[in-house]
Amino acid sequence: MAGAAAPKRQDTRKFFENLSGAGKSIAVLTSGGDAQGMNGAVRAVVRMGIYVGAKVYFIHEGYQGMVDGGDNIKEATWESVSSMLQVGGTVIGSARCKEFRAREGRLKAAHNLVRRGITNLCVIGGDGSLTGANMFREEWSGLLDELLQQGLIDEEAVRSNSVLHIVGMVGSIDNDFCGTDMTIGTDSALHRIIEVVDAIMTTAQSHQRTFVLEVMGRHCGYLAMVSALACGADWVFIPEMPPEDGWEDSMCQKLSELVVSRLGFDTRVTILGHVQRGGTPSAFDRILASRMGVEAVLALLEASANTPACVVSLVGNQAVRLPLMECVQMTQEVQKAMDEKKFEEAVALRGRSFENNLITYRLLSHRKSDSELPTSSFNVAVLNVGAPAAGMNAAVRSAVRVGITEGHKMFAVNDGFEGFYKGQIKEFKWGDVGGWTGQGGSLLGTKRTLPGKHLEKIAEQMRIHNINALLVIGGFEAYVGILELSAARDKYNEFCVPMVMVPATVSNNIPGSDLSIGSDTALNAITDTCDRIKQSASGTKRRVFIIETMGGYCGYLATVGGLAAGADTVYIYEEPFDIRDLQANVEHLTQKMKTSIQRGLVLRNENCNENFTTDFVYQLYTEEGRGVFDCRKNILGHMQQGGSPSPFDRNFSTKIAAKAIQWITRTLKDSYKGGRVFANSEDTACLLGMRRRALVFQPVSQLRDETDFVHRIPKEQWWLKLRPLMKILAKYKTSYDVSDSGQLEHVTRIRPKETNTSATI
Repeated sequence: MAGAAAPKRQDTRKFFENLSGAGKSIAVLTSGGDAQGMNGAVRAVVRMGIYVGAKVYFIHEGYQGMVDGGDNIKEATWESVSSMLQVGGTVIGSARCKEFRAREGRLKAAHNLVRRGITNLCVIGGDGSLTGANMFREEWSGLLDELLQQGLIDEEAVRSNSVLHIVGMVGSIDNDFCGTDMTIGTDSALHRIIEVVDAIMTTAQSHQRTFVLEVMGRHCGYLAMVSALACGADWVFIPEMPPEDGWEDSMCQKLSELVVSRLGFDTRVTILGHVQRGGTPSAFDRILASRMGVEAVLALLEASANTPACVVSLVGNQAVRLPLMECVQMTQEVQKAMDEKKFEEAVALRGRSFENNLITYRLLSHRKSDSELPTSSFNVAVLNVGAPAAGMNAAVRSAVRVGITEGHKMFAVNDGFEGFYKGQIKEFKWGDVGGWTGQGGSLLGTKRTLPGKHLEKIAEQMRIHNINALLVIGGFEAYVGILELSAARDKYNEFCVPMVMVPATVSNNIPGSDLSIGSDTALNAITDTCDRIKQSASGTKRRVFIIETMGGYCGYLATVGGLAAGADTVYIYEEPFDIRDLQANVEHLTQKMKTSIQRGLVLRNENCNENFTTDFVYQLYTEEGRGVFDCRKNILGHMQQGGSPSPFDRNFSTKIAAKAIQWITRTLKDSYKGGRVFANSEDTACLLGMRRRALVFQPVSQLRDETDFVHRIPKEQWWLKLRPLMKILAKYKTSYDVSDSGQLEHVTRIRPKETNTSATI
């Protein structure tokens, strides 16, 4: 990569090659309600387990299969988890088991595990399933003693199976488990809900009808609340925020047209039911499940006799391990708080992600009358810059409405910096952004034009419209644009205003942020297409597909799309390759064709190598694979930029834009002196990005050194750590840095106070 070399530092990395599974047996089961993505977790556990030399067993039908034994406990092979990644539900089955709740049932289960030497258990399920697993672990030595007394096992079996290690992964569409931001299946359930909501919207508008939708979630309002955020619902009912007395009047006043009994309005009720649990897992759930599955195996390999049962989970963008019972106890405390009608406490216990969703919903949902709004004389401009990205419109809607709520006048700029210097600026009111959340592309219009050559005219327009702050939503050009504007502050006082950029690009190539608005939607487009392409090969054996993805020089879409689609090889610019690597990949696929999995998937980033083009790779594979497999190629193109935004992108863009406007409000107040706004310090020109666990405001001037401007990518990219994981799951021998994982953390109830610079999402 271009740019100055990083200074050498002491290598403190830890590699998993030092962890061996030889002589160990791992069993995986799914329990409780099914959730999309469970199969991805099972696949990752099986392949990672086999990769490190362990024996891996399926336990079919959850705890019932463990109690019944026999053919319910089968050794898994590498091929036995092929084609599972894209399948919803759980292919190894799940069942509620009354027998396991009794000690007699657990005694049978222990006997069945000991007979096979299984002392490592990976449980994928909800809090009930995980609590059961922990009880089983605590009773383990007593169960073995009892089996010994009954003459069912000998002393050697007791000695060699003396400790049972448990690692849990939370599979539940309800997202009701404390300690993790997202449980496996939640994102896919949101996809199902939003698909239905988008379809209902069209008929609702055709007939001026009001629709009441019931979603799942049991005692947790996460699905309802995030769906409400993602579709711009007018009202939401959740257990954590019960309606206050007189809510009917408030709702009728807000909608000024509503329910049959009060307003005679035509109303329909739709109960979504089990649709939410069905269908194909989303890209997010596949990646989450794959990361968690690999992490679970690492946790089992590293466990000692004193290690408590743990849960592998996601906080922000980081995989963490937490003590299972701490999470379960916190989850139970939520229900206790709800029963006692301590709703604010219940929300706080649910965690910062839930709390911030609720805060954002409250900000956006209750439109205040003009007399209730704070008085502000500030004008804030919003614009889109760069290529279109799904979720841009949701960000603009959120920014406009939060800005109005904060008392500002909100101005929208059409066609990016080009429209700015041409004066295409107009004030936006609350209603002007109605229905924008689910719209793809950029309704404001967006261009790649940079401001550098038009500074005079842009300054003039800012003077004419008295613009006191800027929110720029866009890609790499938006980042460079903010750099150019802030660098020109010495020459133009008009640019001495707070300015903040929110990253929105399918390429996810912005320094200072792990994720960008639009990249999740693009990943789902890639994953859906790869699924269809793989399905087309099911009738034609021994076929390899070469697929080209977008991303410029950034390999994020290709790598993470490859992980979600189960690719064999992914070529990217950040990881140089030569003809020997291509040859080795062809040989690897040749070996694969000798197994029962007779198809291959190869992803290539559009700019990974100027000589090894998609055509070259296709022709090389065709020639070298002659007689063994045939090839097809597919260039995905702009379909990756289009379409309706995914629930994740709608939610992420809504929250991040709201945070950006709140920062603008604070910074405007701090920089208002002598009757005018004057902000020229570096921390008043920021990028708001997601870094590991938090949303962080970072001065763009400080990000300059982290940027490779020639190739328009950050010099360090977190997702490169996922590449070895993808290779392992595709059966390549590789080195895997596990320094980030391993340390058991604790669930904390004391939440850090939010600062100007950081906020957990």
